[in-house]
Amino acid sequence: MLLIALLLVPLATAAASFFVRRRAAMEALNLAGFAAVFAVAVALAARVLANGTVSLCNGFFYADALSALVILLTASVALVCSAYSIGYLRDDQQSGALGEDASGKEQIAQLRMYYTLTPLFVFSMLFMAVANNLGVMWAAMEATTLASIFLVTFYGKITSLEAAWKYAIIGGVGLSMALFGTLVAYYAGHHLAGSDSLSGLNWSVLALHAAELDKTSMRLAFVLILLGYGTKAGLAPMHTWKPDAYSEAPVPSAAILSTALLNCALYCLIRFFILASRCLGAEYPSRLLLLFGLLSMGVSVPFVLVQKNYRRLLAYHTIDHAGIMVTALGLGGALGSLGLMLHMTFHTIAKSLLFLCAGNVSQHFRTDLFSKIKGSVIRAMPLTGVIFLMAMLAIIGMPPFSLFQSEFLIVRAAFEGGHLLTGALFVLFSTGVFTGALIHVGGMILGPGGDTPVAARRPWRDGSLLALASVLVVIGFWVPAPLFQLISNAARVVSGQ
Repeated sequence: MLLIALLLVPLATAAASFFVRRRAAMEALNLAGFAAVFAVAVALAARVLANGTVSLCNGFFYADALSALVILLTASVALVCSAYSIGYLRDDQQSGALGEDASGKEQIAQLRMYYTLTPLFVFSMLFMAVANNLGVMWAAMEATTLASIFLVTFYGKITSLEAAWKYAIIGGVGLSMALFGTLVAYYAGHHLAGSDSLSGLNWSVLALHAAELDKTSMRLAFVLILLGYGTKAGLAPMHTWKPDAYSEAPVPSAAILSTALLNCALYCLIRFFILASRCLGAEYPSRLLLLFGLLSMGVSVPFVLVQKNYRRLLAYHTIDHAGIMVTALGLGGALGSLGLMLHMTFHTIAKSLLFLCAGNVSQHFRTDLFSKIKGSVIRAMPLTGVIFLMAMLAIIGMPPFSLFQSEFLIVRAAFEGGHLLTGALFVLFSTGVFTGALIHVGGMILGPGGDTPVAARRPWRDGSLLALASVLVVIGFWVPAPLFQLISNAARVVSGQ
């Protein structure tokens, strides 16, 4: 019943938010709904730790440690962003960013769109993570696009519509390739017993018989899947939709896009990587993953170094981290898989925090450009400035923060596995991103003082920042044993154990 509750709660939240007419009711419904989703996600993780897997409806719904980790991360981000969005959207409403009609009907209509689409967006990601059938998993991923594309157009600006159009076109092409790859994977197992039924596309069935799949078909299927779900993850050269979408969507939506949706795209890729590795051996899929992972890291470096918009800088930084995680997946083995799962967890926390800090700065200074911020952020917004700088140091891998640990594991996996060039390029590209991000964001936060007034306290927004910042500091020194066990079990799933 946990799997059913996990899906029903966000659906009920979306339906209720659509019919209410008061802002406070929408806020309360979303906050309560995502708190319930988080509670169910924690219970599901505990059940998976105890039993190994959880399934329902003859295996149609299926969750193992990998699923449970992705669900827990998605639920965590959704809960924090639901709290942050209360203060964020209230500020937008007061400033006229949601429309300036005297009756307020336009503003309420926009708020209803946000508070209805966000639970549907989260529902799609959760459904994708518990769908055993690879075709249903693809459909759920397509639903994430349909829900999130309207969030990108939230402000109704020309640039928002252009970003949404680019997102729709590039994402649609990518998911079309993912669909073809899924169909080819189904054909690869057409000779298996029971393959003529719906369960013939169940991941648990295909994984069990992966060695019997047609090898030629699986080679083609993995290439299509890598291009398809790689587009959704923002791997280069299919990354061009990300900077526009991230800079135009409301900040809470951009935080979910950059963390939870990225995790879901990687989740789909991991499922097919396991099938391809068991069918073809690890060398073929690993080489492709290393190529696209390092390419994504390399492409992000010059854009980070010359970036003038801090929300677009975070987008290119997410492309870099997508490359890091795909590189870790390509390296494989116990170390690479553990590094991947740790990095996915740590990146989710740090990048969400960075986007929320960017939202505070954007609303206070009314700009996303470094050059138009007059004065230092840390003087105008002491709490946001300190947390922003701390989160940036964490995300670029400064010790003692947790992402240093995961990146160190990935580099170690590269050198111990004999991938010397991969390890060297990984360090080189990471250094480039480190330099660009630290110069730009550090200069913005610690720059010369100005006459910008000190920001007023915003309990909902500041409380969300403090909660995430506290988690980020704690996990740099201590990861709770149940969470680390879930991460370790997810890494075993990835490495084929």
